[in-house]
Amino acid sequence: MTTLPSSATEAAPPRGPAPTFAVISGAQVQQTLAGREKQIVELVETTYRLHGAGDSVNPPSYFLRFRDRPTARIIALPASIGGSVRVDGVKWISSFPGNVSAGLPRASAVLILNDPETGYPLACLESSIISATRTAASAALAADWLSRTRPRPARVGFFGAGLIARYIHSFLIGTGWAFDTIGVHDLSADSTSGFCGYLRQSPSTGQVTVHDSAEDLIRSSDLVVFATVAGKPHVTDPAWFSHNPLVLHVSLRDLDPRILLASANYVDDVEHCLKADTSPHLAEQATGNRDFLDGTLNDVMTGQATPPADRTVIFSPFGLGVLDLAVGKYVYDEAARAGHLHLIDDFFHELRRYG
Repeated sequence: MTTLPSSATEAAPPRGPAPTFAVISGAQVQQTLAGREKQIVELVETTYRLHGAGDSVNPPSYFLRFRDRPTARIIALPASIGGSVRVDGVKWISSFPGNVSAGLPRASAVLILNDPETGYPLACLESSIISATRTAASAALAADWLSRTRPRPARVGFFGAGLIARYIHSFLIGTGWAFDTIGVHDLSADSTSGFCGYLRQSPSTGQVTVHDSAEDLIRSSDLVVFATVAGKPHVTDPAWFSHNPLVLHVSLRDLDPRILLASANYVDDVEHCLKADTSPHLAEQATGNRDFLDGTLNDVMTGQATPPADRTVIFSPFGLGVLDLAVGKYVYDEAARAGHLHLIDDFFHELRRYG
């Protein structure tokens, strides 16, 4: 015979404090991250090292595509990171290129952070700024490590002049880079004009030159930043890279596989980068192997790979969800420390199992 307790209260286990949920706006995110380029690059480096050491979970990104909107997509990036960051979560980011003509940014995003102890969501953060920040910090980190075996580039060229290009330039300057010349090439005259206006108002020095020709931009740059929305390779001539520049192939689908096969190639994560018809993925399909890859950025940072000084060096980052989590958790912690978290009262309502 089973004896029931006299009340549900006696049967219920002790309950901890009710979980809280915060919403962090884009304005808060921007205020928290502004002027902290060095700290964020250091955080991204720490995160890459944790990922390289296996202290993370970073499954494949999930792409939501639309038959009636072939240029648009929404991507889910679930991830978990350990170390001192220790948080789980997911970024949900959309890319709708048609927004630009309507005066809206192409990308919009939110980031959900989850408590690793309970699984409860901690916060929802506006994440287009976080995404751009971690992308730019990753690019600046790669530019530093991949240029240590060659003269530091003094001529930078931006192929694509949108928001990501602006963030990458800001992070390069914020981490101590200086350039004699800054080249710009974009198919959109409005984007070119806007980016050049930003450059001329920025604290960086260097002569700003607009290149009508993609070839001219590449040949005149020691550091080339690709930040476009290209869906397939459009730069096809390996001869344009005969001066052996350092290339930050941030947008992933600009370069013909032949250019990669003539270069030294580094990625952020092999399995992530060799999918979704990225240029490295197309190179793998063309050759049937991955021998063209020289390692990951973490391999370079840990001394397992050394970038050559006498070949073009290309960094192709797919973009890891663990980076979004690390930057997002940094913003959350700073807002909490300052007492600026906007908590949503009673967001979690059914906290008693039997009412």
